[in-house]
Amino acid sequence: MEFEHSAKIKELEERIWAFMKAHILPSEKALKAEIDTGDRFEPLVLMEELKAKARAEGLWNMFLPDSDKGFGLTNLEYAPLCEIMGWSPFASEVFNCSAPDTGNMEILERFGSDEVKKRWLGPLLAGEIRSGFAMSEPHVASSDATNIEGRIERDGDEYVINARKWWTSGTGDKRCKVLIFMGKTAPDSPDRYRQQSMIVVPMETPGITVERLLPVFGFDSAPHGHGQVAFEDVRVPVDNILLGEGRGFEIAQARLGPGRIHHCMRSIGTAEQALEKMCKRSRSRKAFGKLVSEQTVTQERIAESRIMIDQARLLVLKTAHMMDSVGNKEARKEIAMIKVAVPNMACKVIDWAIQAHGAAGVTEDVGLAAAYAHQRGLRLADGPDEVHRNQIAKLELRRYN
Repeated sequence: MEFEHSAKIKELEERIWAFMKAHILPSEKALKAEIDTGDRFEPLVLMEELKAKARAEGLWNMFLPDSDKGFGLTNLEYAPLCEIMGWSPFASEVFNCSAPDTGNMEILERFGSDEVKKRWLGPLLAGEIRSGFAMSEPHVASSDATNIEGRIERDGDEYVINARKWWTSGTGDKRCKVLIFMGKTAPDSPDRYRQQSMIVVPMETPGITVERLLPVFGFDSAPHGHGQVAFEDVRVPVDNILLGEGRGFEIAQARLGPGRIHHCMRSIGTAEQALEKMCKRSRSRKAFGKLVSEQTVTQERIAESRIMIDQARLLVLKTAHMMDSVGNKEARKEIAMIKVAVPNMACKVIDWAIQAHGAAGVTEDVGLAAAYAHQRGLRLADGPDEVHRNQIAKLELRRYN
């Protein structure tokens, strides 16, 4: 693979960095203050202003590959751009490149009917609405998705949905207008991987109740939020089914591969920012007669952080290259590898940065506590470490059959 990015991507990197420095990074305090004023889950006025600026500058929908609706970038081309977005918790939304919308838009683009695309994909691409992905359930171990018990049952020209889902990201946001729901249409099928289907469910459909929002280590991710959602006799048209009954796992693999690598790309940016904060803090504080940066333990942590970040980036770039060249299925081992390696790396680097800041590191003043909470959550989101390690081991062992 080539390690040198094209002139087109270098130019986009410069434009995104310029936008970040001019608009997003200086706005973070104001955005947080707006969240803390009044209803925490009201859409942010400043966010909409930033989105309008980004769209006017053509920095919009860069994530969507193999499509005429975005930049048409490969995963490898998108990687350095997504990494830059990882420097701010607000950046990906500003550029309309945030989860779970990116994965949902890819699903709708690839598998949605013309009517579904017209109703939902267009507004999502325009940044006018947001979406959620309803997969995990509180009463089963959802790391094994075949355990999912939510039901999708056909009744004439409609499907009837009954389930309780949780960690449905985005459901706290008042702009969340549509969900992609995964549940069982054929629970008795002998093929466990053909029991599941995915279906598009408008949030306004009767029978949907957001029962509670789920904070991560006390951080509620407002105005986004992660919800526990009840579906009670929710009826949607049969045309809302994606790709057909029994194709849920097929769609999930198409969605989760890009979703996982996007998380990892952003996580590298987050780790880079944590390392920068560690270096600047340690060079500005004295303890026991010398700068913290002169303490050997600090230097070891800075060095290890640089090594770990660069290792993780190279693995992500290799994975992106494989996804582009041989497809997501052939790259599934590498996707699993980065999903384990990158959040663990980011957790370690952020933890060291917290330590370098002393007591300030665990406050909300420097942003490291929230960053750690997010990265620790990523070790469970889109599949826990243990599931990915098992898959890596099985694929490795096959080489010796």
